[in-house]
Amino acid sequence: MQEVPKGKLREGYTTGACATAVTKAALTALITGELQTESTIYLPVKRFATFHIENCEFNEHLATASTIKDAGDDPDATHGALIVSTVSWSEEPGIVLDGGIGVGRVTKDGLPVPVGEAAINPVPRKMIRETAEGVLKEFGIGKGIKIVISVPDGEEMAKKTLNGRLGIIGGISILGTRGIVVPFSTAAYKASIIQAISVARASGCDHIVITTGGRSEKYAMKQFPELPVEAFVEMGDFVGFTLKQCKKQGMKRVSMVGMMGKFSKVAMGIMMVHSKSAPVDFNFLADVASRAGADAALVEEIKNANTASQVGDMMAARGYLSFFEQLSDNCCLAALKEVDGGIEVDTSLYTLKGEFLGKAVRNGSY
Repeated sequence: MQEVPKGKLREGYTTGACATAVTKAALTALITGELQTESTIYLPVKRFATFHIENCEFNEHLATASTIKDAGDDPDATHGALIVSTVSWSEEPGIVLDGGIGVGRVTKDGLPVPVGEAAINPVPRKMIRETAEGVLKEFGIGKGIKIVISVPDGEEMAKKTLNGRLGIIGGISILGTRGIVVPFSTAAYKASIIQAISVARASGCDHIVITTGGRSEKYAMKQFPELPVEAFVEMGDFVGFTLKQCKKQGMKRVSMVGMMGKFSKVAMGIMMVHSKSAPVDFNFLADVASRAGADAALVEEIKNANTASQVGDMMAARGYLSFFEQLSDNCCLAALKEVDGGIEVDTSLYTLKGEFLGKAVRNGSY
């Protein structure tokens, strides 16, 4: 385990943020005919960021701009990737967004992007479109444009990810719900968890809410509006470690809020939920579905699903709410076993879109 870096860890930027920045640069160059050397965009975390443009080429028909992704102190598989945007005029009105070389294409259901489309996730799509619309409006342009995002080394980089298993073929995904990459080298991230719990305790909190990321934290804050911001801690993949620290630092109640993917693993007693170390067990989900009343055909469909989120959608669409309650209860039991009881644990499950699926509570025993 590496030594915890001294001082504050350096954040990086997501592929989505990089793609947005180079699109703004390319579109600006196409409109103005001026070389762009940097690009400033507004991130979902509600702050501006300026990106260095590595290369910018243009003529009257199209423009291309690129930047190198900086993941900060995060051991990100796409750190150092060249992110490229090519923008061209279109005869049709509006904005067409697609992926080029090194950006994967979706071939299976169950992902947030439809089959056949480039693996550019919803938040980056929105960022790119809104930023492009802003530039067009700024210069009073009514023409349509086509935007193509490329990552020249993306296909090779994708081999270090689970894209192939998920049915994303030909390259990486353009990701990011915040625009920033929060560093999570193991020792450093664990240190940040300890610190966050300590801050919560020092603020007078004895009820803490732990989430796996920014999206689940957003849902948690809506669920527990009475709690101060210090009570919310992003645990990343370190579920067991975080639970033990909560008990160690005297928390009386721990609320776990998350989504199907990682919490389906917690329900099995897996306390380190990184996708590489713990893939989703669809046979386990099928067993839970069967106990919730699913028929044989649905159980078989679940065994062959692509993602845990897809399984959740299947069960929710058919009204099997006890499925989510059982999963949540399993999470609570697994958490209590991990810390040998003594605290109250509740678990809430959400969809990727923030729809509540189910909840369970355990009062200290298992």
